[in-house]
Amino acid sequence: MTAQLAHRLQHTQTFHAMEIFKRTLALQSLGRDIISLGIGEPDFTAAPAVLEAMKLAADKGLGKYGPAAGIMPLREAIAQFYADQLGARVDPHRVIVTNGASGALLLASLALINPGQEVLMPDPCYPANSNFIMAAGGTTKLIRTEPERQFQLTAQDIRMHWTERTAGVLIASPGNPTGTSIEPDELRGIINAVNQLNGFVMMDEIYLGLSYRDKRCSALAIDDNLIILNSFSKYFHMTGWRLGWMIVPPELVAPIEKLASSLMICPPTLAQHGALACFEPNTIELLEHRREAFRARRDFLVQGLEAIGFDIPAKPDGAFYVYADISRFSNDSDQLVDVLLEKAGVALVPGIDFGPAHAKSKVRLAYTIGLDRLEDAVGRIDRCLNT
Repeated sequence: MTAQLAHRLQHTQTFHAMEIFKRTLALQSLGRDIISLGIGEPDFTAAPAVLEAMKLAADKGLGKYGPAAGIMPLREAIAQFYADQLGARVDPHRVIVTNGASGALLLASLALINPGQEVLMPDPCYPANSNFIMAAGGTTKLIRTEPERQFQLTAQDIRMHWTERTAGVLIASPGNPTGTSIEPDELRGIINAVNQLNGFVMMDEIYLGLSYRDKRCSALAIDDNLIILNSFSKYFHMTGWRLGWMIVPPELVAPIEKLASSLMICPPTLAQHGALACFEPNTIELLEHRREAFRARRDFLVQGLEAIGFDIPAKPDGAFYVYADISRFSNDSDQLVDVLLEKAGVALVPGIDFGPAHAKSKVRLAYTIGLDRLEDAVGRIDRCLNT
């Protein structure tokens, strides 16, 4: 008997960034020097105190099953982090630690979306989001956004595109691939519009720690009745630890904990004990120093790309991405990405990964490498496209 694949696989979106990453690794295995500006993984790794805390937990034999919602000391530390750094007071019992932000998104989707319902998202956006919505039986309605609005949705967009099938919205600030944020007044308008329509707001704050604005502020400071998604992968530089969290209204805690206990048993226990050290003053000081390093990389890359002919229609104010317009050089970002990878040895991600609206005219570059390699990458791109 030949196994028949489920129909949903026909609608699963390809994650082009990972395909580019595989090609990058293949070329590197042949001895090519490839500069990767493709995958969104910081070159920094977990802080030394985090590594030491995880090793100590392992030595103490703390790697057994834990609570489905996470160990309480970590939930309390996350809540305190929001109060100290992100301008919002949170009851620790509303914090649910998850298997990465992906685990949080999956649990939220399964808890809130019925088969046939749709979720509004901006175009461009993180490509895997649609697959989580689909896994819950829902569909995604992408709404074209423009640089004048920082490639973010507006309250007017929500009202224009809401239908009887719409369950809610999924937005990110700062966002991927653009690195742009939603202005507070606009975010307040979006939340009010969705509340009036009896839907949910799922808010991706994965890159909020890496905001370069004067003040970092969670959407919870505007409205407490949101579903917040966050992660230890980006600001805390712990990608492979697969640890994230969600903050939910009180009435959702028990249902999501019920789902988590069956689908995931518990978040990685040793990773949780290590993550407790993320919130120590010395670790925060180190992370803030690294945030400034990312800011310097952003400034260099934006200026460098503009100098060689790229247009950056909406300047990034967070995350570690630049969403660049390639119109001066090509009308096909897929083709341009292929040329730069093969001829210049620089890996970028084509616009199609983030939605069809700007697929052919945009590429994403991740400044997750040092300034010396960024300078080399800009030089290679310049020589390839302008010589």
